[in-house]
Parts: sequence; C-alpha cells; structure tokens
Amino acid sequence: MVDVVPPSLDHLRCFLAVVEEGSFNAAARRLGRAISVVSYAIAQLESQLDVRLFDREGSRKPQLTEEGRALLSEVHAISDDVDALLAKVRSLRQGLEAELSLAVDVMVPGNVLARLLRDFQARFPTVPLRLHVEALGAVAALVLDGRATLAIAGPDILELPEIERETIGAVEMVPVAAPDHALARVDRIAPGETRKHLQLVLTDRSPLTEGRDFSVFSPRSWRLADLGAKHALLKEGIGWGSMPRHVIRDDLTSGALVELHLPERSALDYALVALWRKDSRPGPAAVWVLDEMRERLAKCPSTG
Repeated sequence: MVDVVPPSLDHLRCFLAVVEEGSFNAAARRLGRAISVVSYAIAQLESQLDVRLFDREGSRKPQLTEEGRALLSEVHAISDDVDALLAKVRSLRQGLEAELSLAVDVMVPGNVLARLLRDFQARFPTVPLRLHVEALGAVAALVLDGRATLAIAGPDILELPEIERETIGAVEMVPVAAPDHALARVDRIAPGETRKHLQLVLTDRSPLTEGRDFSVFSPRSWRLADLGAKHALLKEGIGWGSMPRHVIRDDLTSGALVELHLPERSALDYALVALWRKDSRPGPAAVWVLDEMRERLAKCPSTG
C-alpha cells in the first residue's frame, strides 16, 4: 500500500480551478499561472493522493474521474475552511471581537431584535454571536459573571460598581385582562380593587433581584419567568397583569385582551438599559449592536 502524502492547499485550489473553469488553460488564466504550473500541480496532487483525478483521454476538456468526483466536496470544504480562517484572522487584526455574547431582556421587541441580528450576520460574518434571552436580573447577571459582553436589560437593576449602563430606549407596559375578567367588566376600577384579584407577575431566579417586587399591587400573585406563558394565562382569564404593548397590540385590536385603566397606575414605560463591564469595554461589533439597537428602538411603535 502506498502512503498518502498530505496535499498542499495550493494544489487543492488548482484542482478546484480546473473543475470550475472546465480546462487547464482557463484555470491557469484565473490563477495567473502558466498552464504548465497548473498541470504540474494536478500531477503532483494525483501522485500525493495516489488517485487519478481527471480523465484526459478522448477529450480536450478534462473530465473528473469517479475518484475525483468523490473527493470534490471534501476539497471544497478544506478550501472554504481555510478562507474562513483567513477572514477570521483579518477580522482579529482589525480589532473585531473573536466572539460576541449578547444578553437581551424578554421585553425587547422580537421584530427589532430579529432584524438587527440578520443585519449583524451580514455586516460581521466572521464574528460568532451567542444570544441569551432572559428576564429582569438574569440579564445583568450574565454580564456580571462575564458570560455576556453586552446586555440590553430592564430598568430594575441595582447600581453595580463593575457595570457601566446607558439608557437606550423604553417599552410601553400596559395593564390588561381578558374581556370576561372582573376588572375588565367595570366602567371604572375603584382604588384598591386590583388587590382583590390574582396578579400575574414576571420574575426571575437571579440573586440580583431576589426579594424585590416590581409594580406588584396584589398580595395574590403568580410568579412566571416566561413572558409567553404570562401572555397565554392572561388570555385565558387567569388573573391580570402588565404586558408590553407591542406584544399584545393584536389582542387589544381583536378584543382578546382589554386595557385596564387603573387608579394606581395606567401604562408605564419600561426603560431598556445597555450594560457592559467596565473592565471589558465593547469592541466594534458590540458598539455597532448598541448603536443600532438605540436607533431601531427609537423608530419602533410603542417604544422610544
């Protein structure tokens, strides 16, 4: 058995050029090489791999052999991986982050986040992104322990000496209930009436917000860590609670939910705050995300 010699990247790219251009002449023109150089590279590659890659007999156009067709996808993968490696090196030399870990509050409008991440992929194709979606203190906790480079968090985070913060927008929160709920069936809600009814409250398991309540009026409450679950329970008439207006806009239009005008508080702006560690300032990709999020939140209905 003949030992297989690892081929050079240059020889592999000569092989791909011949396949893609359809001839040794055209491949040589594309690569800016003499045809003899390309022919020699293919001969060396066949010798190193101990396989015949092209059938050159009976046609002026080289035809892939069965072995050549079998190896083509692997050669493409090797070439693509090297291109990705070189692109990553160029990005690092330009100062781009090796990776961006982003933590986002559940209140951030999903359409704003999705479009921003789509554009991020197009602008920074060499920067892998890790996305965490959490609630309340769990967002800041990811930045605090170094698992997130940048966070878009809610307003109810204590001032932490390790963290820089910048308010970049707000989401309008609206108290709502199902149309058959007792609070939705009265013309005017009396002061203190909300205390008699079950309130659905968003919560999290972070120690940063442990023991703290936010906009809780009723002594009877269910605590949920999932905004979607809270939304579903509200529509079923199980309690009342506040939701981002952009999430329930269609429900208010269809009558699936009713906005409650409470004497204690009606709509409330839920501030969105960018957070990052003071000892790990955002790089170019993170700064782009921050600037874009600020601008897009300002243009989004029910935020600003």
